[in-house]
Amino acid sequence: MLNGMRDHQAARAELRGDCEQCFGLCCVALPFARSADFAVDKDAGTPCRNLQEDHRCGIHARLRQKGFTGCTVYDCFGAGQQVSQITFGGRDWRSGPPEHARRMFDVFPVVRQLHELLWYLTEALALPAARPVHAELREALEKTRELTGGTPEELAGLDVAAHRQEINVLLLRTSELARAGTKGRKKDRRGADLMGARLKGADLRGASLRGAYLIAADLTGADLRGADLIGADLRDADLTDADLTGAFFLTQPQLNAARGSAGTRLPESVTRPGHWTAQV
Repeated sequence: MLNGMRDHQAARAELRGDCEQCFGLCCVALPFARSADFAVDKDAGTPCRNLQEDHRCGIHARLRQKGFTGCTVYDCFGAGQQVSQITFGGRDWRSGPPEHARRMFDVFPVVRQLHELLWYLTEALALPAARPVHAELREALEKTRELTGGTPEELAGLDVAAHRQEINVLLLRTSELARAGTKGRKKDRRGADLMGARLKGADLRGASLRGAYLIAADLTGADLRGADLIGADLRDADLTDADLTGAFFLTQPQLNAARGSAGTRLPESVTRPGHWTAQV
């Protein structure tokens, strides 16, 4: 059991962005629009004005103060270093011909989606209640890993949506097994519009909140133990003193987009966002 926990921890560590091993791909490949999350507009394939020649952000320590909150909640799940160092063998997008850069920028979002699926599958395998589907989960994990090792041409032509749908069926079965052992009413709130909802102290133990819109919802002191949070939109949701112990399929980007406190209890798969401490 202990070795299994170490394996899952090591796998999760590999599925976190390592900017030191990346060529600033998220700062170039992805577009963003001037909004509450970004101070300026930027087209896909155009370097952010804050990106330096060494592929580092010139305002990394002041992103929120400078109006780039969106950058602080983003995580590539390790796709940046995979594409930079493995798929393209450490060849900088700046040093090659334009078509080399374009292909790298096209491949990065594909690998990012695959790495997100790897995160979910890794977490699913850490759930004892999902043991009946562990064999299928391991098979899906290996298949997804193989896909991430494809050539740039193979990755660019991959039907990621079809693969996601295949994996989602398995993750849904995992969710049902995991939540079956959770005390509470196990509400099904998949895709629910809960924007701005007043859920202070709510009993959401074992609830399915897959894809739910919880933007700016008040979840102060809510009980979310054992809840399925895959794809839930937690932007500006207040998780102050909420209990998310055992909640699963919760990603770091989701948590980074929310508000919380020192009293917020979290699953071990994620870390407490640094910007929460300023609210304590």
